[in-house]
Parts: sequence; C-alpha cells; structure tokens
Amino acid sequence: MKSRLKDFFEVLGPSYRIIGPKIENGVVILAEIKYGDIPAGYRDSQKPGRYRLSPEKDSQVFSFSSGPDSFKRFLNPPLAELFHFHRFETGLGITSPPFSEKGGISETGLPICFMGIRACDLWALKLYDRIFPGGRVRDRTYESLRRNSLIIAFNCLYPSGNCFCLSTGTGPEVKDTFDVAVTELKDSFLLEEGSARGKEILGLLPLGHAGERQSLEKRERIETCKALFRKSIAADELPEIIFRNLDHPHWEDIARRDLECGNCTQVCPTCFCNTSYDFVYPGGISGEDKCNLELSGRRLRKWDSCFSRDFAQVHGGNFRLSRKARYRHWMAHKLAYMQDQFGLPGCVGCGRCITWCPAGIDITRELEALRPHS
Repeated sequence: MKSRLKDFFEVLGPSYRIIGPKIENGVVILAEIKYGDIPAGYRDSQKPGRYRLSPEKDSQVFSFSSGPDSFKRFLNPPLAELFHFHRFETGLGITSPPFSEKGGISETGLPICFMGIRACDLWALKLYDRIFPGGRVRDRTYESLRRNSLIIAFNCLYPSGNCFCLSTGTGPEVKDTFDVAVTELKDSFLLEEGSARGKEILGLLPLGHAGERQSLEKRERIETCKALFRKSIAADELPEIIFRNLDHPHWEDIARRDLECGNCTQVCPTCFCNTSYDFVYPGGISGEDKCNLELSGRRLRKWDSCFSRDFAQVHGGNFRLSRKARYRHWMAHKLAYMQDQFGLPGCVGCGRCITWCPAGIDITRELEALRPHS
C-alpha cells in the first residue's frame, strides 16, 4: 500500500534531516519535510520559460517532475563559510567551521537524506563527487555534508515537457549512486537496495516480497515514460558540434535574446562556479607602539555565474567581455569541456535551464541550430 511510504519517515526521521519535495509559492521545491509535505496528486506543466503546478484528480503520489531545486543547494550551499580568521599582535589564527563527523554542519549534526532524487540529478551528484572531494583543493564543507548522506532515489515516470535526459543517457531510470531506489506502481511502491546501508534500512521496514509482476510493471512504466519525451539533443555528436562552431553566427542571435540573469546557472545541478571574499571586522589598536590594528573576519564562498560580467575579470582586463562569449562559454562548458575535464556529462538533460529562463532560451534548439543542415 502506498500509505506505507510513511514508514520511511518514521524509520529515518530520528537519524536524518529528510530533504524532499514540497510546495512553496506554487512551485515544487526541496526542503526539510515531513510525510504530509509531499505534494501527492499534483502535476506540473513546463515549457520554455514557463512552469505551472496544479492538482489532478487521477495523479499518483509522485506525478510531478523536478522543480528548480536539486541536491546542489544543500551540499554546495549558495553561501558557505570557509574559515574564520583573527589577526593578533603575535600572528594570525585561522579556525575552520565545526564540521560533524556524522556528516552535517547544522547544530544537530544530522546527515542528510535526499528523498525523491531523480536519475538526472544522480549523474550530477557523481560529477560533484569527482569535483569537490576528488579535486585539487579539498572541500571540507562538501565532504562534511556528503558524508553519510542517504539517497532515496525515484525512477522518473513523468518527465516534464523540457526534459531530455533520455538522449543524454542520464535517465529516466536510476542505475547507481543510490542507497534505495523506489518505483511507484499502480497500488504500491517497489523498493530496491543499492548499498549495504540501503539494505539495512529496508530491513527496518515492514515490507512484502516483490515478485515478477511488480518487476514487469516497473519495466512497463519506465518504457511508457521514455515514450513521453518530446525533447532531445544529438549527444552522439558532442563535443564536436561545439568545437567546430565556436565562430558560428548563431551565437550572436542567442546573445540578442539572452538577459544575462544567470537563472540557468542557479538551477543547473552541475554548475559549480563560485567566488570568495573576506568579510572583515576591524578591531582596536594594540601593542606598545599602538600601530597594530586587530582584525577578524570570515572567508565566505558564494555561488557565482559565468554570465556575470566580472566573472572573467583578471589582472589586466576581462577576457570574456561580450554576451555572446559568455553564453558560448556556458553552453560549451555544459556540452563539451566538462566531459573532457571530468569524464562525465556536464549536461544531464534535466531541462531546468529551459523552464527557468525568462527569455525561454532552449539549449536543445540552440544546439540544433549549430548543426550543419543540407
């Protein structure tokens, strides 16, 4: 029975902060939730630059597709403290944030459980796991939040009108990087373990045995989902399409429509560009000669966007002055550079950049316009 989904919350609630879908201001977002927060029976309509959410009588519990949020906002917060510093008369002291060995930086120190994460975001999470803990600079904020995080993934059965993960090979079925995979069937949920911890959690739930009928229904529902996709990209022709067309006149056409708002980078689950700055608190004058100014402050990191005009500002000038160059860089990073850098796709086909672009710019159409046509 689908009402047994509540058992998940009873088992996980004492040990995890459960992050899952809820409705806020007419949009399905991710937030810390209880069982009653799940927007059961709602469907969304997404088009370029358009999102509408409404209840539907015959909808199932998870009939909605992804909203603007992903795991990114929780594992790579929009604003994070890297360290606190204080300059004394005798030297400089640096203190790191109070990271929890359990995997959290909140007062409770509880690790995160992501409830309802989809296949496209699991691919983005794999990319983040390669960039942050495995990068050249150790990111302790990400490590602490990711440590012991639990992934309850859901097979996507209702793609939005802007999804194209089928053509990027990143969905709609979850394959790995999860602890428990869930498929919503007609009258129940099919649960599958993906890790030792997932097996342990399933052992705490009052479950029945799934048979061939449930496995067959799962396959049928995923195949039905695949038939619902309306957007695609020529993924097999990447990254060559980008590299062959860096001087294509179509970049100018995009630049005339682009607002440089950065919405696409904010909602993209793979974008990770950031900047850091020091927030300084001037202190008093100390020392016998009264010449030592005591300073304390925090080094903060916040999200940034390659659409920001100053993002490419370096000593000596700005090497990406035009709007055309900034959009071209973003699209090339998604569809070409990341694959070369990290061996994983930089675009997971979630379609968020299409939905939340106020100008309705559609990356699938823009890529198609770069292809040679006979």
